[in-house]
Amino acid sequence: MSRNFLVFIFSGWMLVLFSGCNNPLSGEPSPNSVEVPNSSAIPQVDVYTVRSENVPLLCKLPGRTAAFNVAEVRPQVNGIVLKRKFEEGSFVVEGQELYEIDDDVYQAHFNKAAANLNNIERGWKRAEQLKENHALSEQEYEDALYALEKAKADLELARLDLNYCKIKAPLHGKIGRSTITVGALVTNGQTRELAVIQQIDPIYVDLNPAVPQMLQNQHVKNENENRLPFWQGAKVTLTLEDGTQYPISGKIKFLDNHVQEDTGTVLLRAEVPNPNSDLLPGMFVRATVNEGTRQNGKLIPQQSLFRDAKGNPYVWVVRADNTAEKQPVQVERMMGNTWLVDAGVEEGDRVIVEGSQFIEPNTKVLPQETKSIELKTSFD
Repeated sequence: MSRNFLVFIFSGWMLVLFSGCNNPLSGEPSPNSVEVPNSSAIPQVDVYTVRSENVPLLCKLPGRTAAFNVAEVRPQVNGIVLKRKFEEGSFVVEGQELYEIDDDVYQAHFNKAAANLNNIERGWKRAEQLKENHALSEQEYEDALYALEKAKADLELARLDLNYCKIKAPLHGKIGRSTITVGALVTNGQTRELAVIQQIDPIYVDLNPAVPQMLQNQHVKNENENRLPFWQGAKVTLTLEDGTQYPISGKIKFLDNHVQEDTGTVLLRAEVPNPNSDLLPGMFVRATVNEGTRQNGKLIPQQSLFRDAKGNPYVWVVRADNTAEKQPVQVERMMGNTWLVDAGVEEGDRVIVEGSQFIEPNTKVLPQETKSIELKTSFD
C-alpha cells in the first residue's frame, strides 16, 4: 500500500472526527454538544404571602356514641312468663308494661295477707276498748299494736310482689331484643337481663384526646385568642363513618378526672341531640370540637415548613431585597393543608413553597406568587 494512500485515509478520519466538534472560528456550537448550565442564573421560587385572618380553632377527635341512659330489665319475683307486651326494637315509655308473670300464687298471698289484716284490725279495736276500761295490760296492748303493724307490712309486701308480676319499663327509650320467651321461668336476682332499654335522645359521644392535646387546650397561648377549654361547652359537630355530616351539633359536657393509663388519653364526653335516632350506641364518629377563634392568626402552607436535624421547624422567607433567609418558627397545630403559626412570621412575609431545594441562605432569588395553593383548614 502506498504512502500517499495511507495519508489520504488518515486525513478522512480526522475530517470526520472534527466535524462533530465546535468550530472555534465560527463560534457556533455543534448540534451534538452538551450545554453547561449558567451557575450565575437566579433561581425562581414560588412564594406565599402571609396574611392575618380570624382562624377557627378546630380540634378533630375520633369517638364513639353511647346511650344517655341504660336500663337492664330484670324480674323481681319468681315465676313463669305468660306474655311479652312489646315489639323488639321499638320505643317504649316509662311505666309501660313489658312482661307479665303468672301471678296466681302472689294473688293468693295478697288475699291471705288482706284477710289477716282485717282480723288483726278487729282485734286491735277490741284492745283499744279494753285499754280504755283499764281491762288490758300495757304489754298486751303493745303486742296487739305490733300485730297490727306486722299485718300491714305483710299486706304491703304481698301487694309489691303482686305488682312485680307485671314488669314495667323503668325509663323511656329504645328497647332491644328479648332474651327470654313466653313460658320461660325467671327468678328474682338472676344475672341475665330480660331486655335492655337505651335512651338515645340525646346521645353521648365519648372522645379521647391525648394528654398533650388536653394540656395545649388548657392554656391560652395568644393574647388575640378567644378560646374555650374542652369542658366549658365547646361546640361539637360530627362526621359519620360513611363521610356524611351529621346535621345537628352538640356540646361538650365534661372532662373526666383521670388519665387512662393504657392509652394516655382522657375521656371527653359530648352531648348531641338525636331526635330521629340516626345515631345508635357504639357507632364510630369523627368529631370536630370548635374551641374558639384565633384573632389575626397566621397560616402557612404545609409544604413551606421544614425541620432541621434537631426537629426544630423553620421556613424560607424572601426578604425585601429578594434574598432567601432561613427563619425559625413556632407552630401550634396542623389544620387541613396548613400550619397555624404562633411566632416567626408576620403579615406580608413571603414564604417559599416551591424551589427551596435550589437555594442557600442569602441566595438571590426570583420570587413569584404561587397560584397552585388554596389554603384549607379542614378537609371535611
